Amino acid sequence: MDIAVVGTGYVGLVTGACFADLGNNVICVDIDEEKINGLKRGVLPIFEPGLKEVVDNNIERERLTFTTDLAYAVKNSEIVFIAVNTPQGKNGEANLEQVDAVAKGIAQALDHDLVVVNKSTVPVGTGDHVSTILEQRKKMDAGAWVVSNPEFLREGSALRDFMFPDRIVIGGSNQSAAQQVAELYLPLGAPIIITDILSAEMIKYSSNAYLAMEISYINEIANICDRVGADVREVVRGMGLDSRINPAFLNPGLGFGGSCFPKDTYALIDIAHKAGYEFKILKSVVEVNEAQFLEAINKLAEIWADSFAGKVVAVWGLSFKPNTDDMREAPSIPVIRDLLTRGARVVAYDPVAMNNAAKMLPPIEYAQNCYAAATGANALMIVTEWNEFKEINLKRLAEIMEEKVIIDGRNIYDPRRVREAGFIYSGIGRK
Repeated sequence: MDIAVVGTGYVGLVTGACFADLGNNVICVDIDEEKINGLKRGVLPIFEPGLKEVVDNNIERERLTFTTDLAYAVKNSEIVFIAVNTPQGKNGEANLEQVDAVAKGIAQALDHDLVVVNKSTVPVGTGDHVSTILEQRKKMDAGAWVVSNPEFLREGSALRDFMFPDRIVIGGSNQSAAQQVAELYLPLGAPIIITDILSAEMIKYSSNAYLAMEISYINEIANICDRVGADVREVVRGMGLDSRINPAFLNPGLGFGGSCFPKDTYALIDIAHKAGYEFKILKSVVEVNEAQFLEAINKLAEIWADSFAGKVVAVWGLSFKPNTDDMREAPSIPVIRDLLTRGARVVAYDPVAMNNAAKMLPPIEYAQNCYAAATGANALMIVTEWNEFKEINLKRLAEIMEEKVIIDGRNIYDPRRVREAGFIYSGIGRK
């Protein structure tokens, strides 16, 4: 099929590249001319494992092209995906300005029957909202049918998530339009759920909010384990053997971040509020997450008797999760700001996110590798669980640190092994 994808962020670029890899002709559109020029040269604006190879391959095969001309893309496509950003507004609501702008641009260029797909994460009712814009703004007597097709891509594994999805959700009031979108996904062999637009939009928020709830729940359990002497790893192992419980997101740490979970939990709270309902559980999920980073800080405060002045803290990991350079809502941000406020000096290292981090963090020092960051440090804090941190040489680490203190905010180390190497060790919920 001939497809256009508007927006070349994580969702849009991965979606466009993968559809091209499945044999479709894909035009990716963005208003950022510098980004588009870079993509034409094979320069990606994001880090996502394997994505550059897919983009380069499909550019070479002339199945994937890039433009700033939305009208051109609309006129040459059967299906247009809207995959622009829907940032969080001041009250937690999703900001639809970019979605509205794209819908108006599509309407202006519409000269043939078209299926318009909301791929962005949008509030319940946005499908009808976009339909209204298209009907009111279109200049020709052409049909435009809106379909909801929420994405479930995880940064760091987005290509695999696209090609091997758990399910495909499609919502639409026009059965033919919904089936046309479903045909795009048939090669993947995944279950396809076709429902109404409102339910499809709700599925996306409900899924992300539920996963966020799991993370905050296990963080609370870990915090209790710290206080009673239990080991959260053993607790999770015991819980996970219950067939009713999925242990995949029961990984305690410093809280969730990124472009989806924080934004989507706030948005669902706002959706509920506007519908006259108070989402008490989800409000607690947010409250727990916003305070979770303090668990790591408090562990250092106990060791140093609350005296951070002049102490050097090495921070390993800055991105909100491994295998991405995304710093949006990353736990490293409040961790580093709090350390600086308390008078500590911070030296940080991340394999790919340091350039992005420098744009969002107060001035700190950055090191070329993890050992350079730890040299002369009074403490090491693990914030992101990159693989290169997991099998570290503890003997070498002990030799270069001023004080042998490790705060393991992601529980990547065996406490016994680290303590046998002479370190003071504290994880999240580890006895």
